[in-house]
Amino acid sequence: MVQTLHVGPYDDEGPVLARLHDEVIPERSLRMTGHHHEIYLGDPRRAAPERLRTILRQPVERRAP
Repeated sequence: MVQTLHVGPYDDEGPVLARLHDEVIPERSLRMTGHHHEIYLGDPRRAAPERLRTILRQPVERRAP
């Protein structure tokens, strides 16, 4: 599993996921093994968009040599 904490509006998660998929995972010789998961830590009804926190998780496995 590779994960990161995104702080900010939900609409801004796309570039963070793209960096995870296009840079972080390949640089570590990993490959994705399913869909990413989002864990929302804030309540969008009560928190300002710039203060929302989301854990982004991507299941991975080591690439064969």
